[in-house]
Amino acid sequence: MLKLRGMSSQTTMTPEQSFFAVFCIEALADDLRITGDKIYKILTENSDILDNYILPYYDALHTQGKAYIVHEIKALMQKDGVL
Repeated sequence: MLKLRGMSSQTTMTPEQSFFAVFCIEALADDLRITGDKIYKILTENSDILDNYILPYYDALHTQGKAYIVHEIKALMQKDGVL
């Protein structure tokens, strides 16, 4: 199990979830034209989207296409007021 900096002390992830989290961060960064570091901060420090959406719903999300995943995360970011 892995733990990324900035995540809650309760959150651990498998290597597959870690790879998926990085995929989501980079896909959002590319779509929003900002750095992956800024996206990571938004998903972990400014919101709980990584801990409470991306990782818990990994099993369903990783089967979806990139556009769907980006759209869903952006919608949550807007709802949380971080986008």
